[in-house]
Amino acid sequence: MTQYQERPELSAPVRSTDDLVGLFRVGEKPREAWRIGTEHEKIGLLERAVRPVPFDGEGGIEALLERLAGEPGTERIREAGRTIGLRKGDASLTLEPGGQLELSGAPLRTVHQTCQELGDHLDALRRASEPLGIAWLALGIHPLHPIDEVPRVPKARYDLMRSYLPTRGELALEMMHMTATVQVNLDFSDEADMARKLRVGLALAPVVSAVFANSGLVGGKPSGFASRRLHIWRHTDPDRTGGLPFAWREGFGYRDYVEWALDAPVFFLMRGQRLIPLGRKSFRRFLAEGHEGEHATLADFDLHLTTLFPDVRLKRFIEMRTADAASAALTCALPALWKGILYDASALAAASDWIRRLSPEEVEAGLADVARRGLGADLGGRPVAEWAREMTELAAEGLARIGDHNAFGEDERRFLEPVREQIALGKSPGQVVLERWEGEWRRSPERLIQYARY
Repeated sequence: MTQYQERPELSAPVRSTDDLVGLFRVGEKPREAWRIGTEHEKIGLLERAVRPVPFDGEGGIEALLERLAGEPGTERIREAGRTIGLRKGDASLTLEPGGQLELSGAPLRTVHQTCQELGDHLDALRRASEPLGIAWLALGIHPLHPIDEVPRVPKARYDLMRSYLPTRGELALEMMHMTATVQVNLDFSDEADMARKLRVGLALAPVVSAVFANSGLVGGKPSGFASRRLHIWRHTDPDRTGGLPFAWREGFGYRDYVEWALDAPVFFLMRGQRLIPLGRKSFRRFLAEGHEGEHATLADFDLHLTTLFPDVRLKRFIEMRTADAASAALTCALPALWKGILYDASALAAASDWIRRLSPEEVEAGLADVARRGLGADLGGRPVAEWAREMTELAAEGLARIGDHNAFGEDERRFLEPVREQIALGKSPGQVVLERWEGEWRRSPERLIQYARY
């Protein structure tokens, strides 16, 4: 849920679905212009009190943002007089509904750069957080506290979502307030390239989810899942989440995604700083009828796209969305994994051949199994761990051919080592946390914080 910014060039009215298809076409880029963006969320705790970080107060999240706002070139994002985020260049620091802190990184050319961006961000965050006694955890869900103890970020759009989403899914509020993710944003050259990448992303989502499954501890107890977060997303809103089975059809393209998006209900319109809720009205109906004198613009549809949450999301780029928040090392590994597969032509062709053996139903079953068993799950009749090993080596071959080196002559394959280590261990990060919580840590919150903090 990155901070939405209105763009004046999108103020034109929508005259036909061709206009909406055009929103995706403007995202097409030649290979030399392809970039990588990462978005990573973090769970905060007051270390001494072992409590969720409040939004208000001298030691709260808003106070932390104000400390970070002193960084040169940083601009506050404010709503109703409150600081709810920061913007610096092409990157932004925003808040999820339960106070999870998200860095939406700049589009960068190499994984070396995006990992450096993460390191710089975490360094600045530690400097600002430690005087306030805040620890930020590399976990995919709040580990110790129930949802009613988690803060509420004062943001109008989140208020609308809090009232609407629970009518669509029993775990929607847990998704909003409890979970944290890391995602990778990637470019495409044309419609066919988009379709290949999006389909591979959907098919391999269970594999990546297993490597990153890191949300098993909930309320201080084993939840029965390696990734409770992955399970939660299956019970959030069937109108706007899931695996997009239509994307598997031959000839899938922009228009198919537009047609799916048109049938999803609209959360709200924005007119200046005013939010206008639409109830259950779909964008298709809004386009045909209008709403309270308002008529659809390209900006309305552009905003609508940001309120859809499939496993792989299409905007002017492609978002890979199924990984739990994890360690800094794994966070740097995720863009390397996807870049090696999707930005090298040979690797993408090989991955496209792999996934022909999988159906949307098998992928959905794989995701459900991964949510429970992490790297011990199966996908299409094969162990997910085998898929993960093959995917990692295919990504390594792709990164070697791409050949983006750092100042020391190292290419991006080095970022894959944490994935190899996780696969060799045979356990997802969340499974490791649960074993230690129930074992050597003796359910000590202090040991958990020490282990999981960034």
